[in-house]
Amino acid sequence: MSNKKYSLYSGGLKGAEETFGECAEKYGINEINFSFEGHTCSRDKNITMLSDVDLKKGNISMEIVSARMGRRYAQADKIRKVFQTIFHMVNKGYQVFAIGWIQSDQTVKGGTGWGVELAKFFNRPVSVFDQTENKWYTWEKNEWKQDNPKILHETFCGTGTRNLSDEGKKAIEDLFNRSFEA
Repeated sequence: MSNKKYSLYSGGLKGAEETFGECAEKYGINEINFSFEGHTCSRDKNITMLSDVDLKKGNISMEIVSARMGRRYAQADKIRKVFQTIFHMVNKGYQVFAIGWIQSDQTVKGGTGWGVELAKFFNRPVSVFDQTENKWYTWEKNEWKQDNPKILHETFCGTGTRNLSDEGKKAIEDLFNRSFEA
Protein backbone atom coordinates (compact mmCIF):
# COMPACT_ATOMS: atom_id res chain seq x y z
CA MET A 1 0.00 0.00 0.00
CA SER A 2 1.30 3.45 -0.88
CA ASN A 3 1.99 5.72 2.08
CA LYS A 4 -0.21 8.35 0.41
CA LYS A 5 -3.20 6.21 1.37
CA TYR A 6 -2.39 6.88 5.03
CA SER A 7 -3.57 9.97 6.91
CA LEU A 8 -2.35 11.32 10.23
CA TYR A 9 -4.86 13.38 12.20
CA SER A 10 -3.31 15.61 14.83
CA GLY A 11 -3.29 19.07 16.36
CA GLY A 12 0.09 20.24 15.11
CA LEU A 13 1.14 21.51 18.52
CA LYS A 14 4.69 21.77 19.86
CA GLY A 15 6.10 18.51 21.18
CA ALA A 16 4.60 15.13 20.33
CA GLU A 17 2.16 16.35 17.67
CA GLU A 18 4.87 18.32 15.91
CA THR A 19 7.07 15.19 15.81
CA PHE A 20 4.21 13.03 14.53
CA GLY A 21 3.75 15.58 11.72
CA GLU A 22 7.46 15.68 10.87
CA CYS A 23 7.53 11.87 10.62
CA ALA A 24 4.39 11.82 8.48
CA GLU A 25 6.00 14.33 6.12
CA LYS A 26 9.21 12.27 5.97
CA TYR A 27 7.26 9.16 4.95
CA GLY A 28 4.91 10.88 2.48
CA ILE A 29 1.83 10.42 4.66
CA ASN A 30 -1.07 12.89 4.52
CA GLU A 31 -1.10 15.16 7.57
CA ILE A 32 -4.27 16.90 8.73
CA ASN A 33 -4.03 19.21 11.74
CA PHE A 34 -7.14 20.47 13.53
CA SER A 35 -7.17 23.86 15.18
CA PHE A 36 -9.49 26.72 16.07
CA GLU A 37 -9.31 30.51 16.07
CA GLY A 38 -6.82 31.80 18.62
CA HIS A 39 -4.96 28.46 18.85
CA THR A 40 -1.37 28.45 17.61
CA CYS A 41 0.05 25.38 15.85
CA SER A 42 3.75 24.56 15.46
CA ARG A 43 2.96 22.72 12.24
CA ASP A 44 1.35 24.84 9.54
CA LYS A 45 0.68 21.98 7.15
CA ASN A 46 -2.89 21.16 6.15
CA ILE A 47 -4.61 22.97 9.00
CA THR A 48 -8.36 22.44 9.22
CA MET A 49 -9.79 25.38 11.15
CA LEU A 50 -12.76 24.21 13.17
CA SER A 51 -15.65 26.65 13.31
CA ASP A 52 -17.83 27.03 16.40
CA VAL A 53 -20.34 24.70 14.70
CA ASP A 54 -17.59 22.11 14.08
CA LEU A 55 -16.33 22.41 17.65
CA LYS A 56 -19.83 21.83 19.02
CA LYS A 57 -19.90 18.44 17.25
CA GLY A 58 -17.21 17.39 19.72
CA ASN A 59 -18.92 18.98 22.71
CA ILE A 60 -19.24 16.98 25.87
CA SER A 61 -20.20 17.79 29.41
CA MET A 62 -17.19 18.74 31.51
CA GLU A 63 -18.78 16.69 34.30
CA ILE A 64 -18.50 13.59 32.08
CA VAL A 65 -14.89 14.45 31.23
CA SER A 66 -14.10 14.99 34.91
CA ALA A 67 -15.72 11.69 35.90
CA ARG A 68 -14.02 9.71 33.13
CA MET A 69 -10.62 11.29 33.84
CA GLY A 70 -11.00 11.24 37.61
CA ARG A 71 -10.10 14.91 38.00
CA ARG A 72 -11.54 18.41 37.90
CA TYR A 73 -10.73 21.14 35.41
CA ALA A 74 -10.57 24.65 36.84
CA GLN A 75 -10.65 26.47 33.49
CA ALA A 76 -13.44 24.46 31.88
CA ASP A 77 -14.22 27.00 29.15
CA LYS A 78 -10.60 27.29 28.07
CA ILE A 79 -9.96 23.55 27.88
CA ARG A 80 -13.36 22.72 26.34
CA LYS A 81 -12.23 23.81 22.84
CA VAL A 82 -9.08 21.71 23.22
CA PHE A 83 -11.19 18.66 24.16
CA GLN A 84 -13.55 19.38 21.23
CA THR A 85 -10.55 19.49 18.88
CA ILE A 86 -9.23 16.21 20.29
CA PHE A 87 -12.64 14.66 19.52
CA HIS A 88 -12.17 15.49 15.82
CA MET A 89 -8.64 14.03 15.80
CA VAL A 90 -9.73 10.74 17.38
CA ASN A 91 -12.97 10.57 15.40
CA LYS A 92 -11.09 10.84 12.08
CA GLY A 93 -8.05 8.71 12.97
CA TYR A 94 -9.06 5.12 13.65
CA GLN A 95 -5.87 3.99 15.40
CA VAL A 96 -4.64 6.28 18.20
CA PHE A 97 -1.04 6.84 19.35
CA ALA A 98 -0.22 9.09 22.28
CA ILE A 99 2.90 10.16 24.14
CA GLY A 100 2.57 10.99 27.83
CA TRP A 101 2.34 9.43 31.24
CA ILE A 102 0.05 6.57 32.29
CA GLN A 103 -1.19 7.25 35.80
CA SER A 104 -2.04 4.80 38.57
CA ASP A 105 -5.78 5.09 37.75
CA GLN A 106 -4.99 3.86 34.18
CA THR A 107 -5.73 7.25 32.61
CA VAL A 108 -3.11 9.35 30.85
CA LYS A 109 -2.04 12.72 32.22
CA GLY A 110 -3.41 15.98 30.81
CA GLY A 111 -5.39 16.72 27.67
CA THR A 112 -3.66 13.79 25.99
CA GLY A 113 -5.58 11.61 28.41
CA TRP A 114 -8.90 12.76 26.93
CA GLY A 115 -7.84 11.53 23.48
CA VAL A 116 -6.89 8.18 25.01
CA GLU A 117 -10.20 7.94 26.89
CA LEU A 118 -12.14 8.75 23.71
CA ALA A 119 -10.24 6.01 21.87
CA LYS A 120 -11.15 3.55 24.64
CA PHE A 121 -14.77 4.73 24.58
CA PHE A 122 -14.94 4.40 20.77
CA ASN A 123 -13.30 0.95 21.07
CA ARG A 124 -10.36 2.05 18.91
CA PRO A 125 -6.88 0.55 18.99
CA VAL A 126 -4.88 2.84 21.29
CA SER A 127 -1.22 2.80 22.28
CA VAL A 128 0.62 5.12 24.67
CA PHE A 129 4.33 5.67 25.04
CA ASP A 130 4.82 6.25 28.76
CA GLN A 131 7.62 8.77 29.25
CA THR A 132 8.27 7.55 32.81
CA GLU A 133 8.76 3.91 31.84
CA ASN A 134 10.05 4.74 28.32
CA LYS A 135 7.92 1.91 26.94
CA TRP A 136 4.91 1.55 24.66
CA TYR A 137 1.68 0.14 26.09
CA THR A 138 -1.49 -0.90 24.24
CA TRP A 139 -4.95 -0.98 25.83
CA GLU A 140 -6.23 -4.57 25.66
CA LYS A 141 -8.97 -6.20 27.71
CA ASN A 142 -9.26 -3.20 30.03
CA GLU A 143 -5.58 -2.95 30.93
CA TRP A 144 -2.31 -1.58 29.60
CA LYS A 145 -0.06 -4.24 28.13
CA GLN A 146 3.52 -3.59 27.08
CA ASP A 147 3.75 -3.61 23.30
CA ASN A 148 5.77 -2.54 20.30
CA PRO A 149 2.92 -1.14 18.16
CA LYS A 150 2.81 -0.48 14.43
CA ILE A 151 0.59 1.79 12.37
CA LEU A 152 -1.82 -0.73 10.88
CA HIS A 153 -4.74 1.44 9.76
CA GLU A 154 -4.96 3.99 6.94
CA THR A 155 -6.22 6.67 9.33
CA PHE A 156 -4.52 7.28 12.63
CA CYS A 157 -4.27 9.95 15.30
CA GLY A 158 -0.98 11.12 16.76
CA THR A 159 -1.17 13.19 19.92
CA GLY A 160 0.63 13.78 23.15
CA THR A 161 2.47 16.01 25.52
CA ARG A 162 4.08 19.31 24.65
CA ASN A 163 6.87 18.27 27.04
CA LEU A 164 8.29 15.64 24.74
CA SER A 165 11.40 13.88 26.04
CA ASP A 166 14.21 12.68 23.78
CA GLU A 167 12.96 9.13 24.42
CA GLY A 168 9.42 10.13 23.45
CA LYS A 169 10.67 11.69 20.22
CA LYS A 170 12.66 8.54 19.42
CA ALA A 171 9.59 6.40 20.20
CA ILE A 172 7.58 8.29 17.54
CA GLU A 173 10.41 8.01 15.00
CA ASP A 174 10.78 4.29 15.74
CA LEU A 175 7.01 3.78 15.38
CA PHE A 176 7.13 5.23 11.86
CA ASN A 177 10.29 3.26 11.00
CA ARG A 178 8.68 -0.03 12.16
CA SER A 179 5.51 0.75 10.27
CA PHE A 180 6.80 2.10 6.98
CA GLU A 181 10.36 0.87 6.35
CA ALA A 182 10.55 -1.81 3.66
